[in-house]
Amino acid sequence: MLILLFLSSGLFLGWSLGANDASNIFGTAVGTKMVKFYTAAIVASIFVVLGAVVSGAGTTHTLGKLGAVNMIAGAFMVALAAAVTVFWMTKLSLPVSTSQAIVGAIVGWNLFAGKETDIHALTKIASTWVMSPILAAAFSLLFFIIFKKILEKWKIHIFRLDAYTRIGLIVVGAFGAYSLGANNIGNVMGVFVSVAPFANIDLFGFTFSGVEQLFLLGGLAIAVGIFTYSKRVMLTVGEGVVKLTPQSALIVVLSQSIVLFLFASKGLETWLLSHNLPAIPLVPVSSSQVVIGSVLGIGLAHGGRGIRFRVLGKIASGWITTPIIAAVISFISLFFLQNVFAQQVVKTAQHTEIEQPIQTEIIPHG
Repeated sequence: MLILLFLSSGLFLGWSLGANDASNIFGTAVGTKMVKFYTAAIVASIFVVLGAVVSGAGTTHTLGKLGAVNMIAGAFMVALAAAVTVFWMTKLSLPVSTSQAIVGAIVGWNLFAGKETDIHALTKIASTWVMSPILAAAFSLLFFIIFKKILEKWKIHIFRLDAYTRIGLIVVGAFGAYSLGANNIGNVMGVFVSVAPFANIDLFGFTFSGVEQLFLLGGLAIAVGIFTYSKRVMLTVGEGVVKLTPQSALIVVLSQSIVLFLFASKGLETWLLSHNLPAIPLVPVSSSQVVIGSVLGIGLAHGGRGIRFRVLGKIASGWITTPIIAAVISFISLFFLQNVFAQQVVKTAQHTEIEQPIQTEIIPHG
């Protein structure tokens, strides 16, 4: 029962991610009224859980390098600090980065525990905060040009184009939700991996590892967040930065989905390395930043006209403050949990023999 209490903060973070980051998958579709909110929520929920369980192991390794939280009480407070930060920003209708929140919270744990933050891992993660929206904008701009030429050549009837676009938004949204689950489940449950409380389960010849069980719980929490609280942020993303046509919305979702997938696929990394090509880092990137980059790509395709820089500035301010707020909340909360509630949040030499983390093997699925 105590285990479930400690995991509750990770579930809260998953709910917050569903309410905020996951909404970006269908935000443009719902914002343009091409897909109903509940249709989007059902599709996103199913595929985000699949992505989390099947392909969620890759990005978790990088977070572990940043700071390996070695007590479950500490993991509880780190996840809670990130969740509170994301929930607070969500209340302000800001599509903030859950990735930045958990990174800030882990850095706060490192400071409290007197552990050295891996600067290489931190730089690797932080670089994607710049790289991913730029890459998404480039994809979006390229796809817009290609799509425009196709429409000019094929002369598709407006009603048929409308039907194709609706189907495309759902299909691409499903791919995006899968990619989001694979990429961002490390944010939700990554801090619990080194102290995973579940034993492996053998089902019909397949091993359901303790880590995969964590990812399933996190994926379900994301799904609940999508259903209960994501609509407000969907409308902010879908209507706030650039006014989108339904076809532009499809391009935005496709661009975002590809970027999330690139930073989550273990199979792609293996293929690139086997062909002596530079591998894309397996890092949990911010879907909020990626979708804003995709939307900006559409704006740039129109010569920059219609970009609402005031809204963009408001969103960017949330990105800057999120990791700082999460780090401060994490540090203060860890102090109270250990000194007021007498919970050990950092494993010391004296506790090495008293409590050993359960070792679970992460089984990559591609």
